[in-house]
Amino acid sequence: MNPTTQRMTVPNEGAGAVPVPGGFGLYIHWPFCKSKCPYCDFNSHVRAAIDETRWRDGLLRELDHYAAEIAGAGGSPRRLDSIFFGGGTPSLMAPDTVARLIERARRHWTFAPDIEITLEANPTSVEVARFRALSQAGVNRVSIGIQALDDHSLKFLGRQHSASEALQAFEAARENFPRFTFDLIYARPGQTPAQWREELKAALSRAGGHLSLYQLTIEPGTAFEGAVARGEFAIPDEATQAALYEITQELTEAAGLPAYEISNHARPGEASRHNLVYWRYGDYVGVGPGAHGRLTLGGHKWATRQHRAPEPWLDMVERGGHATRQRDEVPAEARLEEMSLMGLRLSEGIARKRFIDETGSEPEALFDRAKLDRLIAGGFLTLDASGLKATAEGRQRLNALLPALLG
Repeated sequence: MNPTTQRMTVPNEGAGAVPVPGGFGLYIHWPFCKSKCPYCDFNSHVRAAIDETRWRDGLLRELDHYAAEIAGAGGSPRRLDSIFFGGGTPSLMAPDTVARLIERARRHWTFAPDIEITLEANPTSVEVARFRALSQAGVNRVSIGIQALDDHSLKFLGRQHSASEALQAFEAARENFPRFTFDLIYARPGQTPAQWREELKAALSRAGGHLSLYQLTIEPGTAFEGAVARGEFAIPDEATQAALYEITQELTEAAGLPAYEISNHARPGEASRHNLVYWRYGDYVGVGPGAHGRLTLGGHKWATRQHRAPEPWLDMVERGGHATRQRDEVPAEARLEEMSLMGLRLSEGIARKRFIDETGSEPEALFDRAKLDRLIAGGFLTLDASGLKATAEGRQRLNALLPALLG
């Protein structure tokens, strides 16, 4: 069967489970990488060797812990909409580990008929060679960290693959998975609008149904932060960044992959279902070092966070079944803030019903009306019967818009 049209068959799909408003997802964090990229502030670590059997068993055990907690809270059985293997570099996991985790999730929850199971991968030849086995393990969507399409930029970004390996990864993904996506980082030092236009055209010619395009940001604690402080390089100025952003919107729209979120572009029906769970403020279980979760249990929403450091996480799981460092109830005011921070990133905005589900009130009663009216009059927000949305201009200025709305 053609892998681009094949749908994964799930034996227990739709068996009486109730969808959660906003969706329900499972995030599994694999914290290890071959090397640390200089721009990366994710919870990733380099180790000479790991005991994968111990790590597999630890992830399974923490997954069991949260499944039991959800079941113990009562209510209707849940339908799982997505599983996301993130990191780190989860394509370094043995395919059998991936298969075991998917199967364990299947035991605990009913899978949605169109469940999305995504795994992040780098386009090195070693990892791409595992694509077929990962597909056979149950992964039906791969997210490839391409980041750039020329060797000079890849070296600057600290990537371990070449541009030719990136091109090979596109074809391997197309051959082995029904859906795939890849990332690019733009607004790199010295990058001109003309250069980005050509690079993005090349990327769009190889894209499937989804593409993630991120402007380079200098995150605290990264190697790039120190390099910028020492004057080793500078990112483009605001005017150039704005021009690069406009080119991004122009070309992706023309190619049929408009932005459905600030940095994410997709053809109709190809949006990341897992990330939509986050942005629509659904529930999700977070398993693995540093993983976060949001769970609605007994009418209350809980924020969870696992121990961040890999070895202490594993030790805690082996001793106690989980490594939860935070489990706090999210009050109504914080729910509003979190839902706004996530939902206004989406072109669809926040549905009116979601405000009522999470806070018990209509959006007009939740925000300072004078601030809301000013942002609407300024062309940054719209509020109607469907809900609250940031306009294209508002999404481009979301870092300023949100404090103006919520502050």
